[in-house]
Amino acid sequence: MRYDLDDLRLFLHIVTEGSITAGARRMHLSLPSASARVRSLEHHAGVALLIRGRRGVRPTPAGATLARHARDVLDRTARLDSAVASYTRSPHSRLTLLCGGSAMHRLVPQALVPFLRAHPDTDVTVSESRTPRTVRRLADGEADLGVVIDDEADPRVVTDGGAGDSGLRTEPLGDDSLVVIGQAGGVLDGRTSLTYSEVAEHPLVGLDAGSSLRRWIEKRLGPHAPVVRHRTTVADLNVLVSLAAAGAGLAVVPRRAIDPRHPLDVCELQDPWARRRHLLAWGAKDGAPSPAAEALAGHLRRAAQES
Repeated sequence: MRYDLDDLRLFLHIVTEGSITAGARRMHLSLPSASARVRSLEHHAGVALLIRGRRGVRPTPAGATLARHARDVLDRTARLDSAVASYTRSPHSRLTLLCGGSAMHRLVPQALVPFLRAHPDTDVTVSESRTPRTVRRLADGEADLGVVIDDEADPRVVTDGGAGDSGLRTEPLGDDSLVVIGQAGGVLDGRTSLTYSEVAEHPLVGLDAGSSLRRWIEKRLGPHAPVVRHRTTVADLNVLVSLAAAGAGLAVVPRRAIDPRHPLDVCELQDPWARRRHLLAWGAKDGAPSPAAEALAGHLRRAAQES
C-alpha cells in the first residue's frame, strides 16, 4: 500500500493541531478537500484513523501508528532531498584562521562578522592557538591565516613583509601592548604608568593558568617573578575586564581588550616586554592565496585599525 506524501503531511498536521480545519489551513487546503483526503486515507488503510468529536479529532491506535511512521518517512525524504540537492549547489570553500587569546577577544569577531556577511559561500574555522604552534601549523600548510605575537614568531620561519624559506610570511597588523586596569577612582587613580612589580603589590584578578596570555606573561617574568595574589581567575577577557572595573582587583590585559566606554583607570606597564604587536601570518600553501583568504586578511586589517 502506497501513501501520498502530501496526504501524510496533512494527516500529521491534523493530529498535531487536533483539528481537520487547522490541519487543512496549514496545508492551504479547503476543509472539504482535506476531509476527502482523510476519508481516502482511511479507505486505503481499511480502518478508522481519527476519532471525531465536538472539540476536534484525535488519532485512533491505528492513526497514532500511521502518524509515527509518517514522521519517519517524511524525515527520511527530507534528508534524501537535502543530500541530492547538495550536488546542485555551488561548493563552499573553507578557511582556517588561528589566533591567540587576545586576538579572539575583539579583533577576530570584528573581522569575521562583515566577512561572513559578504562571503556567504565561504566558511571559516577559527581556533585559539599560541604563536609557536600557529607558526608551525601555518608553515605546514594546515591553516590559511594566523594572528601571532611578534616576539614569539620564529625569525627562522617568518619574514616580515615577505616570504621565508618555508614560504611563510607576515605583515604588521596592530598594537597588542599590555596595560594594567583597575576600578575608576581606585588605587590607579592619578597614575599614568607603573612596573609589574608595583602591580603585584596589589590583589589581582587574572586569566586561567592555561590561557595563552597568562602563559606568555609568566614566560616573560621568568623564575624570579614577584609573588602575586589572585583573588580569582577566569577564562574570558570580557569577564576579567568586568571584574577589574568592579573593583575585584587589578588586571593586566591587552589595551585592545578595553572598551573605551568602560569606566576604568588604565596605566601603562613600564616593563619592556609589555610592548608587543600582532602580526598577520600567511599559511605556506602552493600558489597564491585564495581570493577568500585575501578578503579575510583585508577584514582583519580593517578590524585592527578600528579596535
